[in-house]
Amino acid sequence: MVQSFLQNFVHYFALRGFLLILLGALLISKPAGGQQPALNLMPRPSSVQAGTGSLRLDSSFSVALTGYSEPRLERGVERFLERLARQTAISLNSKVAKSGQATLLIRTDHASKEIQEVGEDESYSLEVTPAGAKLAAPTPLGTLHGLQTFVQLVDVSSDSLAAPAVTIQDRPRFPWRGLMIDSARHFTPLDVIRRNLDGMEALKLDVFHWHLSDNQGFRVESKSFPKLQELGSAGLYYTQVEIRDVIAYARDRGIRVVPEFDMPGHSTSWFVGYPELASAPGPYEIERRWGVFDAAMDPTKESTYKFLDRFIEEMAKLFPDQFFHVGGDEVNGKQWDANKEIQEFMRAHGIQNNQALQAYFNKRLQPIVEKHGKSMIGWDEILDPTLPKDITVQSWRGQASLAAAAKQGYRGILSNGYYLDLGWPASRHYAVDPISGDAANLSPEEQKRILGGESCIWAEYVDAQNIDSRIWPRNASIAERLWSPADVRDPASMYARLDFVATRLEWLGLTHKTSYWQMLHRIAGAATPDEFAALHTLTDQLEPVKDYTREQTAPAEPTSLTPMNRVVDAVPLESAAGRRFGELVDKFIAVSCLDTDAGARLRRQFTAWRDNDGRLEPLAKRSFLVREVAERSRDLSALGTIGLAALDAIAKRQPAPGSWKTRQLATIEQLKKQKAQLLLLPAPAVQKLVEAAAAGGPCMAAK
Repeated sequence: MVQSFLQNFVHYFALRGFLLILLGALLISKPAGGQQPALNLMPRPSSVQAGTGSLRLDSSFSVALTGYSEPRLERGVERFLERLARQTAISLNSKVAKSGQATLLIRTDHASKEIQEVGEDESYSLEVTPAGAKLAAPTPLGTLHGLQTFVQLVDVSSDSLAAPAVTIQDRPRFPWRGLMIDSARHFTPLDVIRRNLDGMEALKLDVFHWHLSDNQGFRVESKSFPKLQELGSAGLYYTQVEIRDVIAYARDRGIRVVPEFDMPGHSTSWFVGYPELASAPGPYEIERRWGVFDAAMDPTKESTYKFLDRFIEEMAKLFPDQFFHVGGDEVNGKQWDANKEIQEFMRAHGIQNNQALQAYFNKRLQPIVEKHGKSMIGWDEILDPTLPKDITVQSWRGQASLAAAAKQGYRGILSNGYYLDLGWPASRHYAVDPISGDAANLSPEEQKRILGGESCIWAEYVDAQNIDSRIWPRNASIAERLWSPADVRDPASMYARLDFVATRLEWLGLTHKTSYWQMLHRIAGAATPDEFAALHTLTDQLEPVKDYTREQTAPAEPTSLTPMNRVVDAVPLESAAGRRFGELVDKFIAVSCLDTDAGARLRRQFTAWRDNDGRLEPLAKRSFLVREVAERSRDLSALGTIGLAALDAIAKRQPAPGSWKTRQLATIEQLKKQKAQLLLLPAPAVQKLVEAAAAGGPCMAAK
């Protein structure tokens, strides 16, 4: 009895202590900019001060522009009102009001640059009171950002649709906040580009980096060299009229468009029509496989630079942005090594190696880019101290190379850590900061050369149907890292707001949620509702393999013609259901496994998993696409059985035998391994329960 009393006593104070610590953390933690209310704003503004009451929205809601105005601002307001109407189902007049008595009064001080530039003033202030709202900004860019914040504020209240009373002062931390879409490996239709530009506007991203040429395709119409698109694109390319429409669409949303034409490597598609550019004789054809290939431009021929001069002149007129991206990455030099003329040229000019030869190419290329009014930007490999300081380095290698560039006087952009196609969770991207690692040790002047960052979606395993799910909602976490103050970095807060934003983004026409559902239906075919529910139960707990293991684990060599119709193509790169299950397990263990509600939820979940394979089995026999994941289905059932056994052991309040623990952990280790290129996400969380059941620690407190 005494022992039981002491165990209860210890447990009570352990639980009480945990709750006090949690309460204290909630009371003392606050994002940058002082005390901020718990709003579903993303990116988190620089400063948010809560007011009293809220501004109710009804059909009388109106918006007026004062101060400077232009057609772009009017279109921005109309777009804002249309989105607000979709979001609330309230019938709103989508035109700008003429009266200064409007519900939302906007004042813009002056025009922004005719061609948007890096570092323009994007700040704004927003004040919402029960009587109305005021938005003020120096330029249209800030006004457009402020409208997006207002849309995020509007939500259902206890008696109306309303925006809470707040005062917001906001500005971006970095001037370069980009998203790169690779349209070369798999062509990206225009409607997909536009809806992702809408998503970028909603999250205050301001650079659309468009990767337009690679080994698998050349995607832009050239009138000077028409065989580039005629022979190098398989008919999938953008006309110049379409390009101009996208640029105008992006500018309306405060987004710059930076084109990338990869050279001297990643350039097979150039050579299909113009083999004389290459360092080895043709003929060439579009690559269908993935990887780094030998084909590279010949940097020793004057004809190469004459060609590039005419081409860049044409593209510089098409793309108005100051920056022109020349790629420059992953040249393996094999064609250069095998070319006798190139080797003789290198000896004659004292060029010691292929790295020096690429530096020679860049030194010839940079004046051409500059001649046509552009500033050259490229990946890490272009960095050479002999190049002018006005080039910009985009780092895929990390903060060390970014810092090295800044120390030498070059501007830089971070993409390492922001590769969305690697399948990392949002929290991992969120933890990456352009000013961290080696960059954190730079002087203030050197840190100013780091302009910001770009997320990247490389398209080996991306097509028009699943691309949104590969970008969103995780990209919102990167958008916040690049906009919000550096000390806004709590992943729990980020995820809470990310879940909210993920749903809101679908109102813009993005399909990161709906495409998952549609692709599952294609996989399931003529499934019964119960069979489809069983498939969904399974796939909700699966994620594709990470990093660059997709190609290594493929059942057959993938190509650009491989249909993306498998479960691995359909499931999100980060499972929200799997993440929430892990959070539930952590919560259960943190309170000594005595949270009866959490325990009951876990038991229901494990029971559903245990029984799910029997429900799915008939469909797996009929659908070859479901059959591929049949083993993962059996694994989920096994995981449910282990979880139930762990809960039963915990309920006994006695440490489970060591032999039981050994068997369960050995099984879980097998369940953690990829099958059908898919990971069973809950396995590590179930392992925690098994270890808790066997440890005799906090979860062993008395009944």
